[in-house]
Amino acid sequence: MATESNMIPQSAPPKIRDPRLDFFRGIAMLIIFIAHVPWNYWKLFIPARYGPSDAAEMFVFCSGFAAAIAFGGTFVRKGFWLGTARILYRIYQIYIAHIMMFFLIAGTVVIATAWFGESMGDRNYVTDLGLNPFFEADTGAQLVGLFTLTYVPNYFDILPMYIGVLCMVPVVVLCQRIHIGVAIGFVFGLYALALFFGWNFPAEPWSDRQWYFNPLGWQLLFFTGFAISRGWVKVPEPTPLLVGLALLIVVFGFLIGNTPTWTSSETLSAIRETIRPWLLTKTYHGLFRWAHFLALAYLAVALLKGREHYLYSSLFAPIRKVGQQALSSFILSMALSRVAGVAIDYVGKEDRLGVAIVNLAGLATVIGFAYFAGWVKSHPWSVKSGAPAVPGVTEQATRTGATASGSSGKKAAVVE
Repeated sequence: MATESNMIPQSAPPKIRDPRLDFFRGIAMLIIFIAHVPWNYWKLFIPARYGPSDAAEMFVFCSGFAAAIAFGGTFVRKGFWLGTARILYRIYQIYIAHIMMFFLIAGTVVIATAWFGESMGDRNYVTDLGLNPFFEADTGAQLVGLFTLTYVPNYFDILPMYIGVLCMVPVVVLCQRIHIGVAIGFVFGLYALALFFGWNFPAEPWSDRQWYFNPLGWQLLFFTGFAISRGWVKVPEPTPLLVGLALLIVVFGFLIGNTPTWTSSETLSAIRETIRPWLLTKTYHGLFRWAHFLALAYLAVALLKGREHYLYSSLFAPIRKVGQQALSSFILSMALSRVAGVAIDYVGKEDRLGVAIVNLAGLATVIGFAYFAGWVKSHPWSVKSGAPAVPGVTEQATRTGATASGSSGKKAAVVE
């Protein structure tokens, strides 16, 4: 039986980096910033207002696609255990990033409350974020919950979900070595069990609340991207029939996401509430959310087919840079969105110009930091003055967080 290891040459050269990955990851990071800024009217224009899937789907799908580039080849070239070791190290990195992000944001809202709370009408930004239980209850117990991921506040649930999904990568790779059908069966089977039996993880010790982003559900989208990236699943070429079907799904998604359309009719409202638990749930990643995102992605692929090089335009360079530094940009944007919320609270949420300036300043900061992170990761201090650049390394194949060195010492581009 053929496996991936004997279908792909062991000495295959690194592929040129697909600009669509960086572009859409960058778009997702910038949307996530806007979506998390409190009192921000710009939220009315993000994709979540026009359909069930949103920037979270873009982030998870692209993460799966990127993970296949970064780690999938290791399983092929170096074996299952070294591939698993790389996954475990990445989990460690994400875990540390999650803990660091929590304290960064917690410190931000505490300082904002101390400095601006009284002048803002006794505003408590800690309570606004829902972190008051962490400070009011037994701090030791809350720290145990934080470090064991049994205390996961709603604002901090994306990275724990990503950790949970990464834990499944070695299992899915092992299943694929048996047969691709086994891997697909495992992914869909686990998804169905979680959806129908309510499998999830506790989010706080004092209530029955569970993780808002359940990795047992969201792994379906992650491994869709992973499988497409590894070539386990082939995306059909765009045809008028398939493009038309994708458009129908997107239009239906708009109708579902457009609340006035449904509340105008008792029948339509009843239908929406009937399908919501199974098809629209965000916690378990409902099947229609999955289908809606794939339809959007398919339309994007059809639109860009033969035009991918347009994304290398300098006009899109800032977006690509944010996508290349996705983890760093994500952590900054989550903290910066709280700062932006304080700024909007100060200028007034009805001040459209002031809110626009806050948003633009925040987006510019995220982009600027992405360039800074990319510059730092290029190790400029280790390059001798006048030394020639490494041959073959262009922006299309830039490294975005981790590099793997071959026996020749040349660095191969992988994903952050």
